[in-house]
Amino acid sequence: MASSTATAMLFFTAAVAAAVLLAGLLPLGAKAEYIAYNTTAGIVPGKINVHLVPHSHDDVGWLKTVDQYYVGANNSIRGACVQNVLDSVISALLEDKNRKFIYVEIAFFQRWWRQQSPALKIKVKELVNSGQLEFIKWGMCMHDEATPHYIDLIDQTTLGHQFILKEFGKVPRVGWQIDPFGHSAVQAYLLGAELGFDSLFFARIDYQDRARRLRDKTLEVIWQGSKSLASSSQIFTGIFPRHYDPPDGFTFEINDVSTPIQDDILLFDYNVQDRVNDFVAAAFAQANVTRTNHIMWNMGTDFRYQYANSWFRQMDKFIHYVNQDGRVNALYSTPSIYTDAKYAAHEQWPLKTDDFFPYADHPNAYWTGYFTSRPALKGYVRTMSSYYQAARQLEFFRGRSDSGATTDALADALAIAQHHDAVSGTERQHVAADYAMRLSIGYLQAEKLVASSLAYLSESESSSGQGHTVTHFQQCPLLNISYCPPSEAVLSDGKSLIVVVYNSLGWKREEVIRIPVSNEAVTVQDSSGRDIEAQLLPLSKASLSLRSNYVRAYLGKSPSEPPKFWLAFSATVPPIGFSSYIVSSAKPTGRSSTISNAYTSEGSANETIEVGQGSLKLHYSADEGKLARYVNSRSLVTASVEQSYSYYTGNDGTDRDPQASGAYVFRPNGTVLIKSEQKVPLTVMRGSVLDEVHQQLNPWVSQITRVYKGKEHAEVEFTIGAIPVDDGIGKEITTQITTAMKTNKTFYMDSNGRDFIKRIRDFRTDWDLQVNQPIAGNYYPSNLGIYVQDSSTELSVLVDRSVGGSSLVDGQIELMLHRRLFHDDSRGVGEVLNETVCILDKCEGLTIQGKFYVRIDNVGEGAKWRRTAGQEINSPLLLAFTEQDENDWMNSHASTFSGIDPSYALPNNIAVITLQELENGKVLLRLAHLYETGEDKDYSVLANVELKKLFPRKKISKVTEMSLSANQERSEMEKRRLVWKVEGSAAKDPKVVRGGPVDPTKLLVELAPMEIRTFLIDFDYLHEYGS
Repeated sequence: MASSTATAMLFFTAAVAAAVLLAGLLPLGAKAEYIAYNTTAGIVPGKINVHLVPHSHDDVGWLKTVDQYYVGANNSIRGACVQNVLDSVISALLEDKNRKFIYVEIAFFQRWWRQQSPALKIKVKELVNSGQLEFIKWGMCMHDEATPHYIDLIDQTTLGHQFILKEFGKVPRVGWQIDPFGHSAVQAYLLGAELGFDSLFFARIDYQDRARRLRDKTLEVIWQGSKSLASSSQIFTGIFPRHYDPPDGFTFEINDVSTPIQDDILLFDYNVQDRVNDFVAAAFAQANVTRTNHIMWNMGTDFRYQYANSWFRQMDKFIHYVNQDGRVNALYSTPSIYTDAKYAAHEQWPLKTDDFFPYADHPNAYWTGYFTSRPALKGYVRTMSSYYQAARQLEFFRGRSDSGATTDALADALAIAQHHDAVSGTERQHVAADYAMRLSIGYLQAEKLVASSLAYLSESESSSGQGHTVTHFQQCPLLNISYCPPSEAVLSDGKSLIVVVYNSLGWKREEVIRIPVSNEAVTVQDSSGRDIEAQLLPLSKASLSLRSNYVRAYLGKSPSEPPKFWLAFSATVPPIGFSSYIVSSAKPTGRSSTISNAYTSEGSANETIEVGQGSLKLHYSADEGKLARYVNSRSLVTASVEQSYSYYTGNDGTDRDPQASGAYVFRPNGTVLIKSEQKVPLTVMRGSVLDEVHQQLNPWVSQITRVYKGKEHAEVEFTIGAIPVDDGIGKEITTQITTAMKTNKTFYMDSNGRDFIKRIRDFRTDWDLQVNQPIAGNYYPSNLGIYVQDSSTELSVLVDRSVGGSSLVDGQIELMLHRRLFHDDSRGVGEVLNETVCILDKCEGLTIQGKFYVRIDNVGEGAKWRRTAGQEINSPLLLAFTEQDENDWMNSHASTFSGIDPSYALPNNIAVITLQELENGKVLLRLAHLYETGEDKDYSVLANVELKKLFPRKKISKVTEMSLSANQERSEMEKRRLVWKVEGSAAKDPKVVRGGPVDPTKLLVELAPMEIRTFLIDFDYLHEYGS
């Protein structure tokens, strides 16, 4: 009791002393009063200006789906409601005209905007016009920079830019990519400067790079992402000194732990001067690593401002009291204001080239696993993207309609899928399913449009004058798992299967079509009615297994009796047009498709098996069951080559460093490659159209290698899964293509399917790399392909979706194809990357089927194939089916169609990447030069496109060149562009070549290497196709 009494007396004495002290500090008669905080501050010359930029980073799906985040559902996962953010911010901005806020994700804002009253919309427009509310970047999402294709990046950005232009009449100035996990060269020049942006800001760069830049004051640079466009497409780039949140101690969400300013003198803990001192100290610390007297504080982070006054109240106080203190100047600002201040300083900035990959935030944490994570979703996004390109073209030829099916839903779904936690594969499983469902819904709408457009064109283009019947086309979205009901159906008496093949590229294509059929006695006729070579190939065991299981998983029903064969035939299709092929039951005495000859290597020894009917021959070793040699009789290239599969065991994070391999991070367990060494028997299928080599490496890895008669590359279709995990170990599956080439640690990988960037193993151009992870640290993203070369030859591998890859050994290319892991990598997603497919309550690991393509050329000759085949892989031929009487079809339908002049094709170095009729009746056209400066001796040159021949049936009345997102005229964009000073630029800057202005009479468009030009075209008569 005595001890307790003493303690109580001690507390009482301390409390009395504090009260006396407080009373002594307070003036007699002190009282709390209203304080009018002065938030009017602007930039003050000669002082450190702290630009406070209020923002909320709102992921368009991650732990929750996009709609769950918007409405605030599923809050057991995370308490986040973007609707509350926007409601609260708008209310707070209306309270004080000096407050500012920036917003990025238009997918969320569009949802919110639809629900607002006309009166509030007027107020919001006033906030935008006054600069209080500024839209930054303006894409539908903050897209990933490693795993999307550049066409998808353009499309999602355009969708957001057009929405803001329509609703607010504004164009953006600033790129804001604060959260993606590394940054691409295409982002800098294409999704930055070519949009008219003056600056770009982001947070995530390699921890070693950041340390060096902090030391050298090079966090802010001029970034030239394209060696072809160089200074004509550079951008001021700011890298945050830490993450995209405020300095420590300055986060003010309602439940954050930072100490607020307490300025009521009647309350305890009055701390104005202490907090001002904290602010000034943090400002000086950042100024010490930043050039000029302007620094930016990002006042916000993920899903903040759900109660915006908790932030703005504190920022109001800091601006008021810090500026009274006078040591630094604090102001409400935006990245645009900050950019202008940096420009006005007339500083010379360091030059940055290439990109910011790979990204590591820790010695053993390279974020290179997500280059491959969720390969099925990555493949689905790419497939839907190519379908969307074709559907937009057909919508243009048919004529856009306000009623009926459109491509709008697919456009929205694809835009959201480019988010940096979507196609990246770093979202939770239920969110990945949501993205896929949205794509599927969008596809179903676009499928109707494609079918009706093809019916319209085939009927109205008929020379017979008929065409009053309605053709019902079917399509096969599950053709990749050998499921295509219209081609599998047994043909009824007198009926034929009509296959319409659409080509969305601007040049004629000759490619082999493969469709499953149930009858071996079939013939194929081309558009002119001539019988053509056709070949029957048996379905592999892997294909039959996939079909059986996955049709049930996707459709909820078992498929019909499996087809017996693949029917393969060569199709010739005109540019931006279609050809028709007729598959009929063979007459008893007539010609029929040939069944492939089968050969197996089992039991053979010391024998070489040659595969290929044309110039390309692949030699296999029968006793080892492996590829051994590549021979091209036309180019005279002969090379030893092997192909193998292996897997890395995913690190479980139980060693001294608890970093595991997961959705983001690739951390192999040590650096030991585990290979399957057993003998692999071969089955070879030979025929008049193509040869196939079937290999079953183990129960869960198989492949089919195809060599087409008229092609000089090998197509490898792999099937991987279900990856076994009975041993409790996660696995990351790779393939290697190995040659004897001396490549000196050097390889080349694409940036978002566009420019190729030189990579050197264990090397970075910007700093001396400390190598901690020699495998993961040398992985880079690829959307087009990878190649290596020596003094005589070059090996190229092209891919059908985003993958991670490298050249870890000279002369070798490695691709990661699939991942299945059992540990979270502690980067926020909180879920292991263990994708499964469930059928009748039985779940197994996800099986992946995909393709890659291999070719070896003489050095300097590979670019032609990479660029041409890359376009064809990214834009596969679109197939539509109908069953009709053969004679009726030929008499009543057009068997071929081309949207361009029949005597014309685009130059081989030019692609149409957008052809779309807009709501206002104008047509959006984008043309892209496919080659870089110096990439190819024939095609890295200026090229011309004749618009009159591109639109032969329409009279062009006006052609207006626009910015990349078509939200401002190019000429106006160039007038506004800020010209930055670069350190040593006079000596280094090469001459930049650009296409000239379009002559309004000749209507010739000129494109220089790597140039993309965007036009809005007005026609006197828009709907003339088929008239």
